[in-house]
Amino acid sequence: MQVRRIVTGHSPSGKSVFISDGTLPRYSEFEHVPGMSAGLGWETPPNAQVPALSADPTATAKSWLPQAGGTNVMVITLPPDSVMASADFDPAAAGGEYMQVLPGLAERFEMDSPGMHTTDSVDYAMLLEGELHLELDDGASKALKVHDLVVQNGTRHAWRNRSDRPATILFVLIGAKRNG
Repeated sequence: MQVRRIVTGHSPSGKSVFISDGTLPRYSEFEHVPGMSAGLGWETPPNAQVPALSADPTATAKSWLPQAGGTNVMVITLPPDSVMASADFDPAAAGGEYMQVLPGLAERFEMDSPGMHTTDSVDYAMLLEGELHLELDDGASKALKVHDLVVQNGTRHAWRNRSDRPATILFVLIGAKRNG
């Protein structure tokens, strides 16, 4: 599912203008994980005070995870878990594709616990389509329905799609520093 993105900014005279209206500049449909796609919608570089109003740095973003004080917005479509459980699924090829398409985030996924990951961020997530389960490190799980909002505070977690159709979720990540 490709997402339309409209970006506003300012003209040289200070007037509000539309800078762009189009598809996400960083969007991929996965070859080795049928039904999965990911799009990076925006990134704000970290700033000690407040986010900078700037031109679009998304196309050159080096990581899908923001640095402390920065933000990222992402739209991710997750296929049913059955895709990864199928006999023709190639985890090595999928892992390589994750590393190429999702730099910074892919490295956070745990090899011993597929899907589990932890980020140094406060995350706002809203399910846009489908059904997902949010699983925490102790096995506790909550089912999400469309328009449910999740606020995560750097917790170890995994997203599980136990349904038979894809699910699309919007994330806003705010880069944070861990205490201690």
